[in-house]
Amino acid sequence: MSDTTIKKPRPKHLDLRVIRLPLPGLVSILHRVSGAGLFLMLPALLWLFGSSVGSPEEMAKAKSVVANPLVKLVLFGLLWAYLHHFCAGIRFLLLDMHKGLDLPTARKSAGAVLAVSLTLTVLIGAKIFLG
Repeated sequence: MSDTTIKKPRPKHLDLRVIRLPLPGLVSILHRVSGAGLFLMLPALLWLFGSSVGSPEEMAKAKSVVANPLVKLVLFGLLWAYLHHFCAGIRFLLLDMHKGLDLPTARKSAGAVLAVSLTLTVLIGAKIFLG
């Protein structure tokens, strides 16, 4: 049997800077990245939490650490990571239950995850960091 269709050669390596991912793929990768970031920052977050509930001297030390603008930026990023990971996790649980598997619904739910996580990050971050 002869196959008359011409197949494109597959790439030898994948350059993630060049590949244009669809929105559900981007949400999936961000879900993994946010989970890894939260996991790697867990010791620092536990130290900060432990200091905040410790003695008054430790609380003052934790407040001085959090007052640093760079630390605030990292905490803001971790807030986004948590909210994105949470929202995307709900989306993936629904996909595991075979809800929203068709392409238009999957694209809409991926957009909703990004919109909700970014909106919540701005609202909660403004409340926390601006007073």
